[in-house]
Amino acid sequence: MKNDRAHENHGLNEHSHQEHHISKNTISEISSKDIVYTCPMHPQVRQKGPGNCPICGMTLEPLEISLHELDGDSELKQMTQRFFASAVLVLPLLFITMGGRHLIESARSLRALDWIELAIATPIVLWGGWPFFKKFWQSLRNRSPNMFTLIGLGVGVAYIYSLVAVFFPHIFPESFRGHSGSVALYFEPAAVIVVLVLLGQVLELRARSQTGAAIKSLLSLAPKTARKIFSDSSERDVQIEEIQVGDSLRVRPGEKVPIDGVVIEGTSSIDEAMVTGEPVPVEKSIGQKVIGATINGTGSLIIKAEKVGKDTLLSQIVRMVSEAQRSRAPIQKLADQVSGYFVPAVVGIAVLASIIWGVWGPEPRMAYAIINAVAVLIIACPCALGLATPMSIMVATGKSATLGVLFKDAEAIEQLRKVNTLVVDKTGTLTLGKPKLTSVRTVSEISENEIIQIAASLEKGSEHPLASAIVQGAVDRKASLISTESFESITGQGVSGRLSGKKYYLGNLKLVSKINQNLQRAREVADELRLDGQTAMFLADETRLLGLIGVSDPIKESTPEALKALNESGIEVIMVTGDALKTAEVVGHKLGISNIKAEVLPDQKSQIIKQLQDEGKTVAMAGDGVNDAPALALAHVGIAMGTGTDVAMHSSSVTLVKGDLRGILKARKVSEITMRNIKQNLFFAFIYNALGIPVAAGILYPSFGILLSPLFAAAAMSLSSVSVIGNSLRLKSSTI
Repeated sequence: MKNDRAHENHGLNEHSHQEHHISKNTISEISSKDIVYTCPMHPQVRQKGPGNCPICGMTLEPLEISLHELDGDSELKQMTQRFFASAVLVLPLLFITMGGRHLIESARSLRALDWIELAIATPIVLWGGWPFFKKFWQSLRNRSPNMFTLIGLGVGVAYIYSLVAVFFPHIFPESFRGHSGSVALYFEPAAVIVVLVLLGQVLELRARSQTGAAIKSLLSLAPKTARKIFSDSSERDVQIEEIQVGDSLRVRPGEKVPIDGVVIEGTSSIDEAMVTGEPVPVEKSIGQKVIGATINGTGSLIIKAEKVGKDTLLSQIVRMVSEAQRSRAPIQKLADQVSGYFVPAVVGIAVLASIIWGVWGPEPRMAYAIINAVAVLIIACPCALGLATPMSIMVATGKSATLGVLFKDAEAIEQLRKVNTLVVDKTGTLTLGKPKLTSVRTVSEISENEIIQIAASLEKGSEHPLASAIVQGAVDRKASLISTESFESITGQGVSGRLSGKKYYLGNLKLVSKINQNLQRAREVADELRLDGQTAMFLADETRLLGLIGVSDPIKESTPEALKALNESGIEVIMVTGDALKTAEVVGHKLGISNIKAEVLPDQKSQIIKQLQDEGKTVAMAGDGVNDAPALALAHVGIAMGTGTDVAMHSSSVTLVKGDLRGILKARKVSEITMRNIKQNLFFAFIYNALGIPVAAGILYPSFGILLSPLFAAAAMSLSSVSVIGNSLRLKSSTI
């Protein structure tokens, strides 16, 4: 980076064709009131305030995302309005050019139709296409040819040529006049191009508008206020921005933990699913750390603030998701790269043809020079090139939606077929994500049904996920529940209560260890349950141990079949989970997964993804929780379970509606046939140009006396678009 250029007076707003970036020092000097915008495709482009990328023409996005910035979608609304208005206007124009003229014979009436075409096409081209002309001019000013360069040239030349033909028809030679003596007009191609390109822009903007939804969902998790304890022991709710490191805060039952801190008083259970992805709350006591935006259970805590603002784990997750999403380039980058060479070549051919006809052509030389240059530019119109990818993507996404696979953008479709490594979360991805009663063991004379009845009766008043699993298990087994008296929740141990005058205990080993009984056999049974990936709970009365209950997160029925098929297709599967190593190994052993990484946090998941990418692997990440969001966004393809959180779905580029991993195989097939279809479309988009441009330039005239009229050039251009649309529609009948 050149320091002298980075510190010019217009460092944030001026971009040359050689350098489109600013220094980090310049960015740091921007006040908090100034919003810096960047290009998703070219992250080196930075400027204050909104605008368009000087390299590719894409609309710039805020560098730092906030809820306020995410609420705006004015560009999408504007493009949608332009599209619908232009689409309505183009219909009568199509009627006139495709049949209306043949019904009229008088020259005066045909002349009137010329003015009607002009009146209809002008608002479509000048108003509907105005955003493209602005970006077209910017591409010329920055000497960065792109899609908008082609659009501007194609639409502009067709429209201006027709405009001249309406006002000055006498300058055109007889060979370009119809049987009525009028000059052919090309308002229709110009207008249709604008409408089709507007459609593509609307589809692109709708997809891009979803990229901020993940950040918005994450930001909405953060609490807005906190209960601060002051030095005089008084308490008051304050805004979260007022909290400083070292402040003491009270977290009441059911409230969100406001910031990252450490417990200094009280005990409770915290639902940390947003961080670990695990459904079982974690017991917290003095000295243990808590994480902002996690949900407190039934106890009251006093915590000391350790990290606030941008330093909290939630803020770090937001930042990681934002950066990962911005680092991905859309598939249109390929078309822009092609345009960078295609545009200068087409313009060069048009200029060369004009010179040759103007110097050596027959009379009237200049008329022939203009006409042939126009024919070259019209046949090189980028309409089909602009449709090649969006049409295939639109049809493919509709097709895949019927299969339960939702693609977020074209980049995911492009990348998925290349994936050779799949990183999967455990809870909610390989498993159901909901604890379920799976085992009942008796160590006394009472039956298993009685154990379930007693346990469920004790737990029916508890909101703990494990309690819900036991109660549901009793319902499934049609066990009748008994009224509970003197119910008590013992933090960190379990519950107790009286049933029919007798007291019972249900919880961990610590809760029942006071019983004067040898618990060795119970410990052995508990170990057996744990080796099977289950959480063991002990049921006892006041004198003896009655039995054990095992609760686990069952593996989805479709998971083994899906993993087998993925392995057979050559994809390496890696389990990455925040769960304990022993539990992860049990699940991995059942599913045949040998590569297991357990007890990892969200930032570590992202590091694992990055490491695999650095090794040259194309990585897909499948997950369902908030904790998976950074890794989902960073992976080449993020795959979310439709049964998971909204944050995971917004962070990913593919969503499996049913949460079934077999959907990955369907999505991969869609990716393969779609990319093949896109390549075919690009062939159709260019073949007419490759064959037609030399003819339009007049290469056949010396030998055969053949010239390609702009009318036929426009027809060839339209034919290429029809070919692209027809080929794209074939995807609807493809077998997946």
